[in-house]
Amino acid sequence: MAALPRLLCASALALLLWAGLCSSVCVEVPSETEAVQGTDMKLLCISCMKREEVTASTVVEWFYKPPEGGKDEPIYEHRKSIHEFPSRFSGRIQWNGSKDMQDVSITVLNVTLNDSGVYTCNITREFEFEIHRPLFQSSRKIHLTVVEEAGEDFTSVISEIMMYILLVFLTLWLLIEMVYCYRKVSKAEEAAQENATDYLAIPSENKENCAVPVEE
Repeated sequence: MAALPRLLCASALALLLWAGLCSSVCVEVPSETEAVQGTDMKLLCISCMKREEVTASTVVEWFYKPPEGGKDEPIYEHRKSIHEFPSRFSGRIQWNGSKDMQDVSITVLNVTLNDSGVYTCNITREFEFEIHRPLFQSSRKIHLTVVEEAGEDFTSVISEIMMYILLVFLTLWLLIEMVYCYRKVSKAEEAAQENATDYLAIPSENKENCAVPVEE
């Protein structure tokens, strides 16, 4: 049942990619908040530039706070160069952002149950104007939960059922339309053949004053 949703998602991603190639579009998509133990988890953090025509220097800082609370612990920084702070994530963080620094995501490799918590992504941009250099700051929080096994989402099951129902309905509607069109064309051909037969049955001296009706 998961094949069709994956196909639809792939088509949607392809459409977004095509749109992004045709026009420079930045979409701030929220990150997923659940990961399965032992897999790689991308912490999505996108901050679209408000003025794409202005160059800016960007600093990205990632923090982690355990679910039981406490202080934000710095785990990763991108300030012209990449710096990984000593933490429980040492050696398990990879940069997964874009060159234009609008996507500043990271990936945590081989997540464990202890990786659950609150991840904060801080973005600081310094715009390079001639007169002054204003700062733009934004922050994203991701409440991540790591589970032992992937659970079945009830909402996704309902969505899959509705998509299959819609697919069956569209298939039946298409068959009905094809049958209707076929019967309409067949009737038109039969009517044209009957008119031609009637015309041939008329004596030749009367054909000049007789016109075969034309079916529209």
